[in-house]
Amino acid sequence: MEYRLLNKTEIWVGPVGLSDVNLGRCASAVARTLSLPEETVSVTDAQQGHLVFDVMSPTVGAENIIARKEAMLAALSEVPGVSITPATDIHSDGILGLINVAPAERADILRKSQAMGREIADRISKRAMIFPTGKEVINQLIEDTNSPFLKNQLESLGFDVVTSVPLPDDVAKIFQSIRAAVDDPFGLIITTGGVGAEGKDQTLEALEKLDPTASLPYVLKFKKGTGRHDKDGVRIGVGTAGSSLIVCLPGPNDEVQLMWPVLRKALVEKWEKDALADHLRGVLSEKFSHFNPHHGHYNHPPS
Repeated sequence: MEYRLLNKTEIWVGPVGLSDVNLGRCASAVARTLSLPEETVSVTDAQQGHLVFDVMSPTVGAENIIARKEAMLAALSEVPGVSITPATDIHSDGILGLINVAPAERADILRKSQAMGREIADRISKRAMIFPTGKEVINQLIEDTNSPFLKNQLESLGFDVVTSVPLPDDVAKIFQSIRAAVDDPFGLIITTGGVGAEGKDQTLEALEKLDPTASLPYVLKFKKGTGRHDKDGVRIGVGTAGSSLIVCLPGPNDEVQLMWPVLRKALVEKWEKDALADHLRGVLSEKFSHFNPHHGHYNHPPS
């Protein structure tokens, strides 16, 4: 289980004897003890018989901090110029205080942490955020019918759903809004709109910033630069960030409704992002199977 440190990131060690000590080596010793990258731990104070370390990682593994006091003091004692005594203690507020747990309590706390972690993960997985996008919705030129539809459907699956105010067609704003939802955290984030081939369509660009490995299959392909097509096609997107699944759907409500059964099945069966993206693409591609991208209209199906 990963613990979030929030703003409680300091570790105090003292009393200690200090003589011509390399503080970088002290920080490295603490980082190794906590199984953290060395660059995420620094010494912020070294005077009056104590050392203060700052952990610059947002999370730490439960198994890496619980009952690690003796290991940390032993690691520091190996740094030239650092003297550890029987009176030397470690103090930290918040989650990092678990460093001081007695070794005999370690197994029980880990077990409880794992159970709590599963419970928290389950709660997060059932939290959903919906972001409509586009100036047409912002300016109330069209009604946002997607958000209430998706909210109703998701709630029927047991999700706790929050709907956002519409977002502008702006990469930075969409990215920041989704990033905030990832950090909140919401287990499911859905956007509607902004996946087309016009220059104003920016949702998938925001998704790629969050997840460079996002699955972005084409539904339709165009010749870039023809008509209003500033891009070479229409795509949908599915990505992940943190503990969040991010699904970028089209804007038209009939298309969202068409794709919902696939998304529902994926949520119930916990599909991977590539499988979900491919199935969503397949459903929408079928709708456009008689669309002529060169002329911008539908061909009549063969009789």
